[in-house]
Amino acid sequence: MAIEKRKILIALTPSESKRLIAKGVTRLKAVQRALKQGTIIITLGTTNGYISEEILKLLPGSQRKIDKQRYAAGVLTDRGTCVVPKEEREKEVILKNGTLSDEGIDQAIEKLAAGDVFIKGANALDATGTAGIYMAHRSGGTIGSALGTVMARGVHFIIPVGIEKTIPYSITEAAKRVGIEAFYQSVGMPVGLMPVHGTIITEVEALKILGADDAFPIGAGGVDGGEGSVVLCVEGRTEKLDELMKLITGLKGEAPVKVVSTSCD
Repeated sequence: MAIEKRKILIALTPSESKRLIAKGVTRLKAVQRALKQGTIIITLGTTNGYISEEILKLLPGSQRKIDKQRYAAGVLTDRGTCVVPKEEREKEVILKNGTLSDEGIDQAIEKLAAGDVFIKGANALDATGTAGIYMAHRSGGTIGSALGTVMARGVHFIIPVGIEKTIPYSITEAAKRVGIEAFYQSVGMPVGLMPVHGTIITEVEALKILGADDAFPIGAGGVDGGEGSVVLCVEGRTEKLDELMKLITGLKGEAPVKVVSTSCD
């Protein structure tokens, strides 16, 4: 007789979602393989700060600590679209065969090969599974310089992005209508938008990687510290759901994401 799936309801703030997504990304087969033999580039970004923490936990004897307030480049704050000044940023985490590398990101990108992993967060996600990345740099910044190499060589392109960033409009169409020089005024910095495709990891995919049979969002929003939260229904067998609820309970209370300083001009 078939065993009926059970359900649990979970609610996550944006910072809790980032921690969950990080745990899911770390368990991806492509990431696990590249940790043993290959290169992993974790670009700057608030979600990627969490991913860096989770992956560094797997390295025996690793002494590097991630200052998540500095592991960011472009950010969206109450001031608008901003950037963390370059002199305030952390260096990207780059791993080669499970060992931290001192190599610069441009040099590491140039040496990427099939089977390696490139992790870059997104600013938007639409219903077709297309992600969008803001570009405040006139030459496209990190994604502008890396995307050709990543796509041409068959590198695993992993895009961690929270459901809170889902927009009800085609990112491909939006990208055609915006650009740094397309705006005559802006709240924060004017940006371009690059549509990208890769392995999207939202809270839904992370929950499935971590043992859920299925998961889907049933609401979003919030007040009183819950702003930007997402509510999900998670389905599976009792044993797995108990494990997931224990994990979720453990990450509840994750501190809100902060950055050290911003420039929004």
